[in-house]
Amino acid sequence: MVASLGVAGSDVALAKLVEPFIDQVIGARDYALVNLAPFIVIGLAVIKGGSRYVQEYYIKTAGLLVVQDIRNDLYQHSLSLSLGFYSRSSTGSLMSCVLNDVGILQRSAADVLVEIVREGSTLIGLTALAFYQDWRLALLAFSVLPLSVVPATVIGRRIKDNTRKSQGAMGNLTGVLQESFSGVKVIKAFGSEKVEEKRFYDENLRFYHFMRKALKYDSASAPMIEILAAFGVAAVVWYGLHRVLSGETSQGELLSFVAAIGMMYGPLKKLTKINNNVQRAVGAAERVFDVLDEKVEIKDAPDAVDLGRARGEVVFDHVDFAYGDEPVLKDFSVTASPGEVVAIVGPSGAGKSTLVGLLARFYDPRAGRILIDGIDLRRLSQKSLKANIAYVDQETFLFNRSIAENIRYGRPEATDAEVAYASRMAFAEDFIGQAPDGYRTEIGDRGARLSGGQRQRICIARALLKDAPILILDEATSALDTESEAMVQKALLNLMENRTTFVIAHRLSTVMHADKIVVMADGEIQQVGTHAELLRQGGLYKRLYDMQFQEQPEP
Repeated sequence: MVASLGVAGSDVALAKLVEPFIDQVIGARDYALVNLAPFIVIGLAVIKGGSRYVQEYYIKTAGLLVVQDIRNDLYQHSLSLSLGFYSRSSTGSLMSCVLNDVGILQRSAADVLVEIVREGSTLIGLTALAFYQDWRLALLAFSVLPLSVVPATVIGRRIKDNTRKSQGAMGNLTGVLQESFSGVKVIKAFGSEKVEEKRFYDENLRFYHFMRKALKYDSASAPMIEILAAFGVAAVVWYGLHRVLSGETSQGELLSFVAAIGMMYGPLKKLTKINNNVQRAVGAAERVFDVLDEKVEIKDAPDAVDLGRARGEVVFDHVDFAYGDEPVLKDFSVTASPGEVVAIVGPSGAGKSTLVGLLARFYDPRAGRILIDGIDLRRLSQKSLKANIAYVDQETFLFNRSIAENIRYGRPEATDAEVAYASRMAFAEDFIGQAPDGYRTEIGDRGARLSGGQRQRICIARALLKDAPILILDEATSALDTESEAMVQKALLNLMENRTTFVIAHRLSTVMHADKIVVMADGEIQQVGTHAELLRQGGLYKRLYDMQFQEQPEP
């Protein structure tokens, strides 16, 4: 702020010095002032340059730090939102918000703050000088300013609206990119490059149209101010010349005043441009704060309990759940004793994955309760809950890091020996040993350098290493070949010992030895029992079994 006063003071002093320069140096031929003039000009330039450097550096640094905090808060808040939010929002739009929208805020926070402080201070100083020298001329010069308020407001609003729309289009464009690069194998397999190129072209053109409209309004602001300023300057020159000719004011005073007015319109034009940038930033900020204002649905209760290491008793007590208005689970009640293996089977869309998602507290039930060791999940701290659950998903998601880092993901503090043991139990040790850098081998985006079976075994090793008392296996062997599946099934049997395990499987061969099999359809329990009991009962389980194990007719 002190440096800003130095910048503004230099401009005001320069305008003020026009008067003695004209009246005393040129008019009165004061040679002492002639020799002093170069030093005054250089001195003012040094003061202004130094002040401008200090002001710009510190304000821009502050702006960058503010935006860094916003980006960190946005990312942290996004990760705290439930999976329900992610099912409603596109990945591309969120990526665009974190990168592009915050990028616009970053440029605005850095540049706009500098310009507002610097040009605002200069404008105030020059305005004060104008009124000090001749308040009549100042009023005449400022008479045109109210006329600029309406068009400037309209232009700013249009820029904000089009910026918001353009950032929405950029979100779609980012989504197309993300999908194309993630699904490049499918694109190439189906030869649909031209289709995806057309899709990208259309979204890019849509983004251009919105940006062009914003540029159109932005480009109109400076000419508008210049034209209005010309009327003010013309009135000042006309009235001022009359006053000089009548002897009411000196030539130096008039030129000093005109210099102040001319210098004043420069900051005014810049401030109009700044308003456009502010509106652009507001359009981006609205999208950022739309995400920041999203309520965190899954959060710790004020009196959240730390469970410690759970015994492993899990109770679903009359649980209902729906995505929007569509019911997915209806009056679901099941009890799993500590160390029990509970298999969940049924046709696609029965609600199996949703069920274990509720146990992991990706969502909260609409009605009913889920209890671990007699404590409602909503009363447990999320840290305590996650520490007691290991999860192996059918998507086999791995990070673009080393094999060891992926296995350690649930227990970063695990030793190399523990990582090696988990890999051996998951039958992953052989292919890891053959990798170029062993456990330090980078596996690419989503584990692209590994086969499907290898990715699955890394995920299983990750769950083994976590050593949680409750285990969720959601189609954990779906990507394995027959030989690998047999090996991993043995490892999973060791892993499941003394652990409460929920197994979701389409292949009934993987759940025949479960302590309890829950058969689901349309979000409701159809049957519960062991494999032998369910076969004797008949019903849906028997039909599923017959479909999978009936002998194929000979050709």
